[in-house]
Amino acid sequence: MSKSIPLPRTVVCKELDSSQHDGLVLVATSGTGLPHAAITEALTPALKLDKAAESKGCVVGVSLPCQRLIFSPTGPVDRDYDDLRRFADAGKAGIKRALAAGSKRPLVMVSGLLPGKSTEQAELATLLGCLEAAYTTLEMRETSKEKAAGKLELLGWAGGDSVLQQALVIEQGRVVCRDIGGSDPERMAAPRVEEYVTQCFAGTKVSVEVQKGQEFFEREYPCLAAVNRCASTVPRHDGRVIWLTYKPEGTVKKTVYLVGKGITYDTGGADIKAGGVMAGMSRDKCGAAATAGLMASIAALQPQGVKVVGALAMVRNSVGANCYVADEIITSRAGVRIRVGNTDAEGRMAMVDVLCRAKELALADPDPQLFTMATLTGHAVLAVGDYSTIMDNGPARAAGTGLKVQAAGEDIGDMFEISTVRREDWDFIQDKSGEFVSVLQCNNAPSSRTPRGHQFPAAFMMQVAGLDKHQSNCSQPLKYSHMDIAGSSGNLPHPTTGAPIPALLTWLQKN
Repeated sequence: MSKSIPLPRTVVCKELDSSQHDGLVLVATSGTGLPHAAITEALTPALKLDKAAESKGCVVGVSLPCQRLIFSPTGPVDRDYDDLRRFADAGKAGIKRALAAGSKRPLVMVSGLLPGKSTEQAELATLLGCLEAAYTTLEMRETSKEKAAGKLELLGWAGGDSVLQQALVIEQGRVVCRDIGGSDPERMAAPRVEEYVTQCFAGTKVSVEVQKGQEFFEREYPCLAAVNRCASTVPRHDGRVIWLTYKPEGTVKKTVYLVGKGITYDTGGADIKAGGVMAGMSRDKCGAAATAGLMASIAALQPQGVKVVGALAMVRNSVGANCYVADEIITSRAGVRIRVGNTDAEGRMAMVDVLCRAKELALADPDPQLFTMATLTGHAVLAVGDYSTIMDNGPARAAGTGLKVQAAGEDIGDMFEISTVRREDWDFIQDKSGEFVSVLQCNNAPSSRTPRGHQFPAAFMMQVAGLDKHQSNCSQPLKYSHMDIAGSSGNLPHPTTGAPIPALLTWLQKN
């Protein structure tokens, strides 16, 4: 994995007098005693001279071989609304300031903790923030030999070794997620995602199966085929469904299926995105990117007792003479007849038949939990801001899936909000004619101007994938949760975030 997933060279270094570092990044909470006499001697006068340094940080000379001290404060951590992101933000800011100061081999030290959380949790959040700042985009790595070496020559870590190992496992997945999710529409068109993923998982415990071809899609995934119909005429844009499967040695006690939305570019289709809102739609593949990233972390972690299957629904929503249009009637894999209401609601179309296939497979697996993960709606951004949101069906709610994922996010600084799918959402998707079809794919207004605009798509996917036959009152109930990460995945011009990989990996290890 390390050959295809670049990470900074890292070492655990407890000694501050090590000569291999050219900067000491101190992430500290206010009121915390300084951890070393040389740090106290250097920092105390600076804090007295510049009051803003207490909250903004500073760079000062220090009588240690590293010569420079980069002080990166967390700010207050004891208020009701403070969380571990204080440490992640301080770590990220500290590395950025160290780079600006000319440090290429910084040593990171954490002092202080968040009330109610452990030292290890504060350290892990900090280190993940540092690693985020050290990420170099795929485009830069591929176009510049200098950039390919990374921003840092060495990242020293003064915390626990177990924290370092856990952070590196998570970061391997976040790099894959950022590479796929953040790259432009041509570099990560579906065939090139296939190439990237195949290389990424070569030699690991994760197997790769690639499905392609418009004729195959029309037979197996008719809703996805509708979206792919226009792009299929351009070979370099033709869609892919990529299945990634991790199966541990020994007994499998539980199974997780994830279906990720991988719209490599979203023009809106025939309902074209107008008024300058199309820019940034290369990020509409971040659900699939996060799925691939989580699988990369799992490949590195190799957890026992759990089988994990990720499906990447990679399709371009192109516009042209062969594109699908509103009013078309399509029969899904599960046999549900739907009327297309808006071609810009392509994400649920790309995922729903793949979800149906995952459902079919899950029925033969022990203790399955199904997920969809997507940058699905602008409404989710309005509703929860820069957070991921999760919504459970009845069996998942009874198992506490959403609550457990949210708690896992709180424990690592990767936050979730919980939404609920209600009867109004099921009523909304029913076709009102009663003559032609059962389900209306979408209304004509943007999700951001539609009440419950991020909840009703979950109801659509449940019914169209046939999961309505596996509710709590059915003979074979199946746990299903939909995650809308439109707010948390990151927008241009910045790199994608890698959310919600830390939370999901934490949940997977704890439950």
